[in-house]
Amino acid sequence: MPDPKRTALVSGGNRGIGLEVCRQLAALGHRVLLGAREPARGEAAAASLRARGLDVTSVALDVANPDSVARLAVARPEVDILVNNAGVYLDEGRRPLELDEAVLRDTLEVNLLGAFRLCRAFVPGMAARGWGRVASVSSGMGQLADMGGGSLAYRLSKTALNALTRVLAQEVDGRHVKVNAACPGWVRTDMGGAHAPRPVEQGAETVVWLATLPEDGPTGGLFRDKRPIPW
Repeated sequence: MPDPKRTALVSGGNRGIGLEVCRQLAALGHRVLLGAREPARGEAAAASLRARGLDVTSVALDVANPDSVARLAVARPEVDILVNNAGVYLDEGRRPLELDEAVLRDTLEVNLLGAFRLCRAFVPGMAARGWGRVASVSSGMGQLADMGGGSLAYRLSKTALNALTRVLAQEVDGRHVKVNAACPGWVRTDMGGAHAPRPVEQGAETVVWLATLPEDGPTGGLFRDKRPIPW
């Protein structure tokens, strides 16, 4: 396990899997920066965790806005653990060849470019300090090994996020920074819906495991339930 007081940033941390990741990381003794696009909602979520005695601070973060990411990087450069959780699913039920280009652009803006911006802002500092963990919330819908139909924008964004994971893991190899992705499964959240089989605690578990890997842990992998799965 890493030292008990690492600083973790979780994007999209005010609800769902992101909020549970914040809770679990803080319960392990980490300082958690709960990133939220809407500051009022972020502060309400952070306050609910502080009421449990957890070290959680809300920070304004819109991953689709480069200036927002840059401001946070200047204000809080000490991030040791980055959880790329912010994501959108805008094309559910839409046929791929009838997809509006704007939906594809907006999906990539958050799910791929948002993660890239955060990595570009914080991973160099991790490498310079000699320790870091990046855990990106991906999806089985992005697996080329099991690619199906529908949800083109979401699938493309997660496939690209998986590629980003592999490339960055190689980029920082040997500098004690581990970069991985997690498929949380179908989880009962606002995005997953009330009929999803997995509770949010289970959905967050592998993400938190990747965010706190020991020195001999894996890098450059895609995991579900703490086990590697095909790309």
